[in-house]
Parts: sequence; C-alpha cells; structure tokens
Amino acid sequence: MEPRTVLNEKFFIVTRGKSRKGFCRGCIGRIESETKRGEFVGLLYGGNSNPGTPKNGGLVKIEDMYPLTRHQAQLLLFISSASRRLELLCNPQLFSAICELSQDDLVVVKHKNGHLPGLVKNLMQIGRKDNKDDLYMLAFEVEFVDTDHTLSSKKPPLSLFSAADIIQVVPSYSVPLGLQWKDAICGGLNRKAVTRNSCIANIGSCAQPATENRTEQSLIQNQSLSSVPLEVGSMVEVVSNSGITVYGVIRWLGVPGGKTGEWAGIELDYDVKGCSDGMYGGQRFFTCKEKRALFVPITKCSPDGRFLSASTGKEILKSTDTTPVPPYEDTDEDVPPIPESEAPFLLVGKMKGIQGHINSCYLDATLFSLFSSSVTLDGICKKPADTDQPITCTLRAIVNRLRRQGFVPAESVMNFRTLLGCDTFRTEEKDPEEFITVLFQKVLCTEPLLKLRSKQETSQGAYTFQIFLEKEQMGQIPTVQQLMDTSCLSGDLKFETMPSCLIVQMPRFGNKYKMFSHIIPSLKLDITDLLYNSPRECFVCGRLAEYECLQCLPDRKLQPGRIKQYCTTCNAQIHNHPSRQGHSPSALAVPVEVPTDTPVPRHTMELFAVLCIQTSHYVSFVKYGSDAHSWIFFDSMADRCGDDQSGYNIPEVRACPELGDFLSQPEEELSQANPSQAPELVRRLLCDSYMFLYQSSTTCFESQTVRSLKCV
Repeated sequence: MEPRTVLNEKFFIVTRGKSRKGFCRGCIGRIESETKRGEFVGLLYGGNSNPGTPKNGGLVKIEDMYPLTRHQAQLLLFISSASRRLELLCNPQLFSAICELSQDDLVVVKHKNGHLPGLVKNLMQIGRKDNKDDLYMLAFEVEFVDTDHTLSSKKPPLSLFSAADIIQVVPSYSVPLGLQWKDAICGGLNRKAVTRNSCIANIGSCAQPATENRTEQSLIQNQSLSSVPLEVGSMVEVVSNSGITVYGVIRWLGVPGGKTGEWAGIELDYDVKGCSDGMYGGQRFFTCKEKRALFVPITKCSPDGRFLSASTGKEILKSTDTTPVPPYEDTDEDVPPIPESEAPFLLVGKMKGIQGHINSCYLDATLFSLFSSSVTLDGICKKPADTDQPITCTLRAIVNRLRRQGFVPAESVMNFRTLLGCDTFRTEEKDPEEFITVLFQKVLCTEPLLKLRSKQETSQGAYTFQIFLEKEQMGQIPTVQQLMDTSCLSGDLKFETMPSCLIVQMPRFGNKYKMFSHIIPSLKLDITDLLYNSPRECFVCGRLAEYECLQCLPDRKLQPGRIKQYCTTCNAQIHNHPSRQGHSPSALAVPVEVPTDTPVPRHTMELFAVLCIQTSHYVSFVKYGSDAHSWIFFDSMADRCGDDQSGYNIPEVRACPELGDFLSQPEEELSQANPSQAPELVRRLLCDSYMFLYQSSTTCFESQTVRSLKCV
C-alpha cells in the first residue's frame, strides 16, 4: 500500500473516535500522506519533553479530525488538556477572535483571583525548534487592568495565558461604542505605549481593522437601544469603560441616597468582584447571591443584546408578556446527544434547558434527563409505530432544539402537553412515572423497558422499577445498589434480560412521604446477580454459584446489604454457623453449558440522571460525560420575570462539579458522611432524590462524540 505524499502543510485536531495508534480525542497532528483507503498518515505533537517535536502518530480517518492552520495548531498546543482544547473549538466565535488578537486588544482571562480584564501585549513562542518539523507553542502575555480601569503604574511582570484561559475578547473598534461607566470616558482604556518589544508586532494574521460601515451600523443600533423602556424584570446588559459586558435582570429601580437621577439594581448572571448581595450604601434594596448585585444609573443599561432583533434593535418579546426566545430554524435532521466538551457552553446558564409553565416541572425535568446527553433512548425515538404522528414529531422537535440550541421555550412544551390527550397533563401536577408510561406507550409506542420474572415464573413488563422493602431491612443512609438488591430479593424478582435503560423509583410518594431521609447514589449499578438464569459467582470463593440466600442479606459478618450466593461447598460451610442454620437458601437456575470454574462477567449500568422533588417541585441532575465532575443541575422554574399573570419562568442550568467530588469518595466514607455538611446541591440530591436513571455501561457515552466539531 503505497501512500500518496501530501505536499501542503496540513495540521489537524482529532475530534472523535477511540484512541488509535497514538491518536486520541484532542490530539494535534500534521498530515504526512494519504493511503489508498482514504486514511491519513500523521505526525503527533504533544510529547512530555518537548510538545512541539512530532512523533509517529499512525492513521486517522478524515471524519475523525478537524483541519487547523499552523497558527491555530500552535495556540492549541500550549493548552495541555485535550478536553480544554475541544471546549475552545466548540466556541467558534471566541476561538476565531482569539486567533485574530492584536497588540493592545482587550481580553478577559481566567485567573486565580477570578475573571480579570487585561491588554494583550505579546505573543510568546514557547519551546524549541530543533528541526523543520518542530512547532513553537504560542501563548499570550497579558497586562492586567486595575479596578479603576487604567493600566497599573507599578509595571508588574506580565502574566502568561493560553488561548483556553481567555473567556472574552473585546475588539478595539467596539470599546468606544459600548455604554460607559463614566460619561467623560468615551475611548475606553487609558492605553499606554508598549515599552517592551513584541515577539510578533501584529499577532493575528487575519486581524482586520474596524470599518466605517461597521462603526456606523453599531452606532445606529446603540441609538435604537436607548429608546427601549426598561423596568423591573427587564433583562439588560451593562458595559464598563473597559469594554467588559455583564448581563442580568433589573431587580430594583429608584434613587438611592446621595445620588441624583434614576438608578437600577441588577442581579447579574454570574459573580463579579466588587458586587454585593443587594446592599448599596449600607441599605438593602433587594436580595441575591453575594457578588451578584450591581447598582448603576439607568442610563448605563441597555436591553440584553442576546435577545434582540438584529435588524430593528427592538426586544423580540417584552419581559412582561412572553419569553425572550432566541431565533431557531427547525430542520428534519435528528441531532445527536450533546457531547461532553460542548455541554457546558451550550447548556449552562439562565434561559437554558426547558422552560417551565403551569405545573410542567415533572415533564421538563424528565425530558431534560432522558434526552439532553444520554444516547440510550435515541434508537427508541427513531422507531415509533408511526413517525408521522403529530405528537411524535413534536417530541423530536423538542429534543432536537434542546440539543442544538440548549433552550426550549414553554410554548413548544405546551403544544406537546396538549397532544398527550388528557387535559390534566396541561394544567395539573403529575408524577414523572405517570408521564414516563404515557411517553413510552403512547408517544414512542415501545415495548416495556424492563421484563421482570417473579417467583411464580410469570413475566411482566414495566417502564420503571419501584423499590419495595421494609425500612428495617436497611441502614439509615442506604445506597441505590443496596435498595435495588434488597427489593429484588424480598420480592423474588429477576430481570429476564439486561435492560438498556433502567429507571429506579425510590421508596417515597411525591413530597408527602419518604422512607429514608437521605439516599446515596450508586454511580455504577451491578445487576449481575439480578439477572434471571444468568451465571453468577460464589460470594466466597468466586466459582459458579448454585444457591442464593435472602436471610444472609443483612448479615453484618458478610457485608450487609450485598446479595449472597454460594457454590455447593461454600453454601454448606456458611450455613454450618449456628446463627445461619435456620436459613433457607434456594437453588439457582444454573445454565448447564457453563463450567463451574469459568469467570463470571459483571453486568453493570451507569447513572446518567437523577430526578428530585422538593415541595411539589421537580428538578434534575444530569451526568453529561465520562469525567467525574461532568454534572449539571436543571430547574425549569429557577426564577420568574414579571407577575403570575403576565410574566414567564426563567429556566436555569448550573454546573455541579462538587457532586462529582462528593460521589468520588469510597462507599465506606459516603455511608458515614454527614449530608447536612455537604454543599447545597449535593445535599439537595441526597435528600430529595425521587428517581435514578441508569443506562447500560456498554453504550454509555460511546456515541456522544458523534456530533463532531463541524459546527466550528
């Protein structure tokens, strides 16, 4: 197989596919040649000693990579984390702006002290170039801006940042056009001359100066924005004299003591250094989280540009009427689940997820949990009895919009609720299990997800698994694994087949009764011992088990809460003990063709979502990737804009990495942990869990990279 030489220099980043001969997701390489099979032979960059020196990388398919310029490759190479490289690529506008940065451009960078503004001063070449194939890594030297929006006179050492550390770029032409903190300042920063020679005078090879047309268009838009009336509940943006834009909702309007003219108290979308919790001048005007309250003259506010019509400059929808809905173009193409690298950017924030309306939280939380990031149900969604049914098309449109845009307005969900066929689904509170049954039976027209076999050898189907047991059978804070094992053994139930999706309902009834004050999630659910007529290993010696004993389940000397099954020899020895002689072990149905000394494979499922309820309100936690910290929290009615008659709910998705930290502890430590000392969201999950959603480990997250970075 003679490869064809590729003459032009071509760099790339691997965006999907399993690790193959040195290449994996996030790796940077350079094409050397192409095989007759259409695969590329490439060099791999990123070694520990000198990341800029290439080594043989092997073969990579064209559909598994994304092309890069040399400049882009050098910028990404300085980012040591492969996942952070992909996250940056998933924000094409930001990455493009970073690639075009010029000297003295204003940026906002991630720093140990928070998000700080600064001026780009130099583009630094990192590493060494010993031969023609080597690449310099590129990093930015940034000079921070003081809190009074001027450059520091002390001339501290310049800080070095990678492209992934830059979270906002403010082009030079936009600074004079933004609304300013100080009326006297119209040119942005008091920029001083660079006293140090720059490595590269003009950083971006494609950097473009501001054009007269662009300036004129921006001025016209700013003039039109100034005429839009603002009131309590309006979503606004404020631009400081340094050009940094912050977004929030007006919570108070009035004249604070010692000031003249009308001022606005704004609750910001995120923490900002120097902001309060609603206090100003020693007086409280409203209450919010610390570092979220900003007070400015109303003249410094303008309508949130993220929800404006670009052509007219008017608000798409008034805050007191309906939701500000970003434009969306529906297509017939099905969208795959949101990849792990893209989820934080697409989903996290306010007006994200599914918008709640009139007791819809049970449905919103369930749909978000099932379809935002899980691949398990995609096959089911594409095989309904009649794909042309209006209700099926409506559901697919909701799922596609959520995955493509990260937001579904209440109107879309209300149409779906209307098509469910019962008026109570439009107006009344429901339990998720009732909706799940209707969803799979009537909308998706699928067979039950579970096939259960009872002691009487009768088989029955179910869409969810309800935990039934006596409280005395468990400890004070049980795990889902312990609840599952005990419930199945107590009811003598087994799964006929390995389910692709398992929805486990906790022993509680709505918000009125719960058997356990706290429940510990099991990240992996081992159902090997719950499968009917499947080989199982002896609890003691590991050989093929032939007996099972329910009475041994709570035995404190034999790991209480674990299912106990034994081979013939161990069964006799275990039950010779005086405390177990009264037990009644039952014989297992052992497949004849399985040798007694064959290792038994384990069948596990992975947790991908948790539904919780508190005071009749459902929310959800979703694990959107394989990383332990890839958790988000979703509330379809986290906030409200306007009153009950004419306002709308504001859904919110929050990153929840602290849940990953908590659940990464050993099971022994989790069982002894004090839930009241856990972070807020972790405590909420432990106390309010209602349903745990699991998917088969064999399919878990394998298809999440199907949506390659073609969107870049």
